Order: sequence, then structure tokens, then C-alpha cells
Amino acid sequence: MCGKRLDKSSLAAALSVLGRRDGSVGYRMLRSETKVQQYPEFGDAMTLRDLLLGCVLTSAVLSVSHAAEDGTFAAQSNLKAGVAKVDITPDVTAGLPIVGHRRTVFEIRDPLRAGVLVLDDGDTKVAIVTLDTIGAWDEMVQLARERIEKLTSIPAANIMVTASHNHSGPGFDAESAWGRSLIEKLGTAAKNAAATMRPVTVGYGEDRIGFGINRRKVIDGRAVVRLNPEGLNDQRVKVLRFDDGTSLTPLAVVMHAVCHPCFFTWGDKGSQPYPNGYPKLSADFPGEAQSFVEMCYGGKTSAMFLQGCAGDIRPNLPGYPYRCADEADIQWAGRDLGSAVVRSLAREVTRERLVERGSYYAIRVASTKVSLPGKTGRIDAELQAMKIGPYLLLTMPGEPMVEYGFKLENAIEDRAIPIIVGYANGNIGYIATEDAYEVGGYEPNTSKLLPEAETIILDELSRLADRVIGDVFESFSKHPKDVKRREALEKKQAAGTR
Repeated sequence: MCGKRLDKSSLAAALSVLGRRDGSVGYRMLRSETKVQQYPEFGDAMTLRDLLLGCVLTSAVLSVSHAAEDGTFAAQSNLKAGVAKVDITPDVTAGLPIVGHRRTVFEIRDPLRAGVLVLDDGDTKVAIVTLDTIGAWDEMVQLARERIEKLTSIPAANIMVTASHNHSGPGFDAESAWGRSLIEKLGTAAKNAAATMRPVTVGYGEDRIGFGINRRKVIDGRAVVRLNPEGLNDQRVKVLRFDDGTSLTPLAVVMHAVCHPCFFTWGDKGSQPYPNGYPKLSADFPGEAQSFVEMCYGGKTSAMFLQGCAGDIRPNLPGYPYRCADEADIQWAGRDLGSAVVRSLAREVTRERLVERGSYYAIRVASTKVSLPGKTGRIDAELQAMKIGPYLLLTMPGEPMVEYGFKLENAIEDRAIPIIVGYANGNIGYIATEDAYEVGGYEPNTSKLLPEAETIILDELSRLADRVIGDVFESFSKHPKDVKRREALEKKQAAGTR
């Protein structure tokens, strides 16, 4: 018996031979000289002392084995995930025109990157693309979807393409060297992500940041540009972590926050040391935060950023009316957001939070193109809903004011965990609330839309949420009429993304 390893059933049998399954009588018997007896449970002749020594040693081995597994956890579910990131910095940056806060840059502070997260629930496969660019331009979205679909077989309608709204990067031209390279890199990243998929579970947490502020203040009946600490703001950070359970390091991290990435601007006389604008290309605070999170995990995770409803939220940098950031400012913001994300990530793998995770994550996607009333004619806009288990992503193709996020969340938060994404699947400019037009200001004055667009957008997103949440009878009914209607919607959806 000595030298043999007992399995759990043998250990139980051994302890039962001693009369107590917990082995509490064993210590006294270890010291007794007991004659050799046959214990058919083990097939050997042994003394009780030998038997108990084997039990004690086996228990120690089991304890050591358990300790060696600390830092891992079960991640068994139907959901598979793969992720890849790629550098999309232009090869030539000297004299590069920057869009957003227009200026010319001559150096690189930090690289621009794109990330692709591919998810598969066994029936439906989707991709989420994040970019350190100012927008998800219509042409870029179409080309990226076509390329990703060709290389991965993920339907174009199931691909979400988002931008951080970074104000320190180039514009997109499909015929330029950078434009062609960007599309090719996105396709390759999606292919690599799809090739490395593995089972995962998903954790979700929230934290807060402190660097964003509302930039509108109503004075004497009209809105002016003013850093307004009393204005509506959303300082929450929402974090999804995708885990394969092999360690406490997540496979992928998706962070969501609300603030214009315009720390680096065109500058003015009050913006020392950059009165002529920040002279370097940068991914602004979303890039800084992603790098911070990846650094905390030794470069073994991939962090991605989703922008929220940041149309009227900007960095809190007082000036005339605000100043261009310097190195201290960007580190403050990047580490503020990055630390909030890391805190949430760490909290979500404690045992109390792990037991709350599901083992089944259904993916459902729906989208539609709506015709919105514009100041010079109708404007087409793509709206999308993507549900991953309990997490619901709703997208708008432009710059929604912060109030949109709160209105949508209030309407659906009892049915799903909402994550409202702006700057996705197109770029129609500012999406102001109907009330904002009454007092004017930069956002409604420069918007291409009329005030009535708000109601249409909210209603259509609500209908898309109904389709993917699946708690409205028509969304799951097997009645032939309902099935036929859903199939027609899916065909229309697929056609609308091409």
C-alpha cells in the first residue's frame, strides 16, 4: 500500500474501514502495533498504521495539488472568443494632417492601434472592431466588413466597427496607402482572432473616472461653450473581461467610457507649451488607458475601447475656453481610466463574483438603416443591437449627446445590462437631443439632423433591443407568421450592410 496513490473512492473506503469517514480516530491508531490484516478494498496486506500513513500522505498531496491550482478557475461555457490587436499608425507621419482639431503633426507620441474581438456561441459568430481613429467612416466600415467576412466567414451584418473618436489621428481615404493598409490589417487581425478562439466566460464590472466634464452651459437662454461641472455627465466605466480560466489574466478586455478624446488640440496662446497645437500623432487617453491595462497584465491581455455618448463631454482642462493637454494631463487621464478598469478586472475574479457568471451566452444581432430628417434632406443611419449573454450593446453612427445614453439605459436596464456605443458603423456627425435645439449651441447648430430625429433613433433602438433581448413574444414565437417576419427582417438587415 505504501507508495501507492489513493484515489478519492479508495480514500473514502480507507477511512470507512477505520470506522470514521473523517479519519478523526486515526491519530491514536497510528501509534498502535496492529497485526497484519487483509483489506480486500485495496488488495494488499497491511497494518492499520500503513493504511493511515497512506491516507495522511494522500490528503497532503491533494492539498498541495489544490494549492498549485490557485489563480485558475473553470471557464466552461458555450461561448468562444479570440482577439487580436494591430498597429495602424501611418508609415509616414512627418507633415501629416490631423482631423478633428485640425493641425499638422511631425512625430509620433504613441501608436494608433485597432483591435478585433471575435465571438462564437455555437450558432452565431460576431466581430467587434475598435479603432484609435476619429470616426468609423461609412466607406471604411463597408470595406472592413467585406474584408473580414471574406477571411473569416463572419456575416457583414454581424460586424460592429467602432472608433474612439480620437482627435490626434488622420482621416480616411480608401485610395491612400494608409487606407488600403488599414483595411488589410483589420482583415488579418480578424483572421488571427478567429484562428485562436477558445471557451470563455464573461465578467462585468463598473468603476468611475474623474477627468470628463460637460462642455455646455445655458446662460440667458442660450448654450455657450463652458466647462460645466453641474452639467449632465456620465463618469461610469463599464468593463467586460473575457476569461479562459488558465490564469487571472483576461484573454480580452473591453472598456467603455464617455469623454471626447481631445486632450491634444489645436492650441491657443493660453495653451503653453503648445500654443500652435500638439505636434505629435497620438491615440489620446483611450490609447494611454489601453496600454496601461496591458502593462498591468505583463502584455498578456488585449485591451479594447468603446466610446459612449460623448457628444457634449470633453476633458476638464480649463483655458480659453479650454487648453491643449501636456504630458502630465494625458498620463492623468490614461491612468485614471486604466486604474478604474484594472480595479474592476481584479474584483471580477474573486470567488464571490466568479460564481455569479453564467455558463451559457447566446449571441443575437439585429440592425436597421433608418432615414432621419436632416436640415438639407433625409440622412440614412445604421443602428445596431448586439447581445452577448446578458450584455446588450446598442450603437449609433455619430456623436450622441450624453443624455441619449441615460434615456436608453433607463428604458432597458431591467431587461439587459446596457452598453450604449457612439461613433459606430458610420459617421453622421452630431446627434443632439431635441431639447438642445431650443437653446442652440455647438452640437445642435453643427448637427446635420433636425430635432425630430431623436424620437426616431430612440424608437428604432428600442425595437432592435426587443429583437435581440428575446423577451417579446414575436422575437421567439414559432408561429409561421412570426418566423417568416423575422426571416424577412434578417434578409433586409444583411442587405443593408452591403
